[in-house]
Amino acid sequence: MTATVSDPGPATRRLPLVLRNRRFGAVWAAQVLTQAAGRMFQVGAVWWLVGYAAGADRGLASGAFLAVSTLPAVALVPLVAALIARCPHRTVLGGSAAVAGLVALGTAGWTYAATPPMAVAYGAALLLAGCQAVFDPCLTTSVPELVEDADIEAATGFELSTQSLAGLAGGLLGPLVVDAAGLAGIVAGCAGAYLLAAALIGATRFPGAPDSPATDGGAPAARRPLRRILAELPFVRRVLLCFTAANVFTTAVFVVMPLYTRTVLHADGSTVAALEAALGAGTLVGSFTGGRLPGTPTVVGAGCLGLMAAALALPGVAAAQAAAVASMAVAGWCVGVIGVRFVALFQRLVPAEDRPGFFAVMQALLGATFPVSSLVFGLLGDHLSPRTLCLVQAIGVLPVAAALWWTGRREPAVPEPEAAPEPEATIESAR
Repeated sequence: MTATVSDPGPATRRLPLVLRNRRFGAVWAAQVLTQAAGRMFQVGAVWWLVGYAAGADRGLASGAFLAVSTLPAVALVPLVAALIARCPHRTVLGGSAAVAGLVALGTAGWTYAATPPMAVAYGAALLLAGCQAVFDPCLTTSVPELVEDADIEAATGFELSTQSLAGLAGGLLGPLVVDAAGLAGIVAGCAGAYLLAAALIGATRFPGAPDSPATDGGAPAARRPLRRILAELPFVRRVLLCFTAANVFTTAVFVVMPLYTRTVLHADGSTVAALEAALGAGTLVGSFTGGRLPGTPTVVGAGCLGLMAAALALPGVAAAQAAAVASMAVAGWCVGVIGVRFVALFQRLVPAEDRPGFFAVMQALLGATFPVSSLVFGLLGDHLSPRTLCLVQAIGVLPVAAALWWTGRREPAVPEPEAAPEPEATIESAR
């Protein structure tokens, strides 16, 4: 899979991973494009519903839209796990991005020809989310193929930073484009981003993985049932359950913040964009600083959940745009730190042959609560003040922080990353 080459020197080793490993850099850029497109469509469509199309039922309409956007990640788990395990990862990544591009292109043509019914936006959200539900766990599974073991932490940080970059780009552009060009402008931009991502994947050669059924040219290795994978990883299972419970309350920000902007701040799409950008910027910083914080993952994670609870409560206590922006920035930082610490941990604790199934299950477990959260908080948003909903979110996160801290009392020893080779380096991907 790699070739031994002469030492590239300290200057080369100091380069960021995405520059010295061009394969990983190209795939990471493709993920930035796909998730930014998906986020731009999601945020823009929610603002379109809240500000223009849904009328008095804006809470239920936006909540239902977000629920539809997350259903594929839950419903397609067995199919996604099988697809990633049996097919070349390059084919899966490129194919899912290309299909998403064609869906967005078709939707753009419809919206430019005539004002579409809300059902078109819901249908497009379902299809695009299905493509992303394939792309994301496939990329996570591919990380050990694309980078050396010593670079897994850095690769995980870059991979997780994609969501924050998507929040910065998509969250900022989505509401602004809707205010300027309507839904048609959103889907046209998404189509271009998806198709460019597919082209990047198509131009990237993945190194062969001798132990991967997708690339060895032989028969696929037997896959263990997904429930058995989690049953044999009790610590990982408990951590996932904690984060699943936390997601019921934390992901509600995507429903609560547009409602907060509309009914509490009485502001326009630029304020929604500012809140989304703050969330994305915080996550980006957290993704690159999380690995430097002292303490075990569970201690750091529990502390971040406690801090997130305080951040979520802030807009409920102080009804001001500055408070809301600060809240989203701090909450985003906590999300970034938690993500980089725990995904890197799972990369080392989960056996290589189980990773395709595991990461599909992880995405499904963390996403399973999102439809429920969106619908519940959307319905509540038509009857309760968004300030009250902010306090409900904060109260819900606190017991999960305590449960995660307690889980850490039985945390297993984590394998240390292999040291990078010195006089000679296996960095074929840097050529």
